[in-house]
Amino acid sequence: LMLNAKPVDEIHVMRKTVIDGSNTTGFQRTCIVALNGELDIKGKKIPIQHIAVEEDAARIMGREGSTVRYRIDRLGIPLIEVTTGPVIYSPKEAEEVAFAIGRILRATGKVKRGLGTIRQDLNISIKQGALIEVKGVQELELLPVVIENEVKRQLNLLKIRDELKARGLKEEDLKEEFVEVTEIFKETKCKVVKKAIEQGKKVLAVKLPKFAGLLKLELAPGMRLGKEMADRAKFWGRVGGIFHTDELPAYGITKEEVEKLRLAVGAEENDAVVFVADIEENAIDALKAVVERAKEALRGVPEETRAANPDGSTRYMRPRPGAARMYPETDVPPIQISRDYIEKLKAKLPELPEQKLERLMKDYGLNRKLANQVLDSEYSELFEKIVKETNVTPTLIAATLTETMKALKRDGVEVWKVSDEKLIELFKFVGAGKLAKEAIPEVITWLSKHEGESVENAIKSLGLSMLSEGEIKRIVKETVEKNMEIVKQRGREAFGPLMGIIMREYRGRIDAKKVSRLLKEYLEDFA
Repeated sequence: LMLNAKPVDEIHVMRKTVIDGSNTTGFQRTCIVALNGELDIKGKKIPIQHIAVEEDAARIMGREGSTVRYRIDRLGIPLIEVTTGPVIYSPKEAEEVAFAIGRILRATGKVKRGLGTIRQDLNISIKQGALIEVKGVQELELLPVVIENEVKRQLNLLKIRDELKARGLKEEDLKEEFVEVTEIFKETKCKVVKKAIEQGKKVLAVKLPKFAGLLKLELAPGMRLGKEMADRAKFWGRVGGIFHTDELPAYGITKEEVEKLRLAVGAEENDAVVFVADIEENAIDALKAVVERAKEALRGVPEETRAANPDGSTRYMRPRPGAARMYPETDVPPIQISRDYIEKLKAKLPELPEQKLERLMKDYGLNRKLANQVLDSEYSELFEKIVKETNVTPTLIAATLTETMKALKRDGVEVWKVSDEKLIELFKFVGAGKLAKEAIPEVITWLSKHEGESVENAIKSLGLSMLSEGEIKRIVKETVEKNMEIVKQRGREAFGPLMGIIMREYRGRIDAKKVSRLLKEYLEDFA
């Protein structure tokens, strides 16, 4: 409703086939709940094709050979999928649309927060290219980078296609003729190949006619055609990786071994050679995948699903799924959605982001910049809760939950490990005068490394217990006496340097307002 979509009057649950191990049932339940919505972005209407509810999948925790380890803590948790129409034409516009949708989702107060809780899947295509689905972009700022890299990748794949055609390559020239070359590498210094041979594995090679120099060509930052072939080999052949002559001699493989390899497969100067060291079945499957990817390179850009990496590059994930993977859920009957139910929902819809922005400025005295930061923060709801439960100024709370948290995150602090309850407790200590506001970042950092520990323990461990007024008086007096030369020369104007000396030494343990008041009182005598 907040996306101006029309709820369906009957929900039909479907099963989507999933065979990679991320769903223990072998399928994922999904259902469309609304259609034909619309979002206004700077005067442009962005269609919302449909909104669906589906089960989340298990997350991959690690891979070891052909074994994949999954963590099932989020398996089955409902997620909302919002699908936009194909009217987004620039990386910046994609970021703005995702930002607006995220704002509305957060406004409901019903979505989880933290890294990975909102993920963008992108369908990217260019003229003469192919439809590529990139899954799992977790950082909003990464969206334009991923899109730009994918466009570069497709443009360079089209250049490779044209180059292969110019070299006279035909698809029938790419053959699954695999040659065993284990003997060539019997005395190799390459640790990977040597270990494989010692384990009784074989080294198989295949010639890729007219591919010399193209496997090492950079498609986009962090992406090369050789790497794409390696990803396919890993996926279909269960191997650790591949070697190819565009990157050799290297890795302990000598020029002489490369020459013998090229001779063994009948490679000419313009040909590339790819080889794999593994058990025969895996090696054959891997090289078949390499040959297939080489054929696709001659055609241009293959349609596929790719996964986003943290640096904005992508990697092969799986082939693009067909419509046949969806079939009806037989254990859940259709769910009727009554008009009365829709009207009840309409009556209690949360405020829209624009409305909340105005309220944050009016009710809490935040400036527009800080109010926007709070609104877009994952801590938006928590902000209001902390204001109500503590007597800390809203501006300090807002700045901490936005600017401070962002800075800590940039420094590698895992701020999402600090619960809402801990943050409320932290501000209660600040409000009670038991913790200086300057110490907040240090305490949050400590709590992120000691899950389950209390704020009180953090303060004790860090030695940040607030100094009493009596102790502050003593410190002020001693500081003035130690720096009497400055005081005699500058009188009241010595306030700045002396304040700096005290705060540098006791920051996080001392109330700056009390220091200021007491220091001014001492300096009155030297006016």
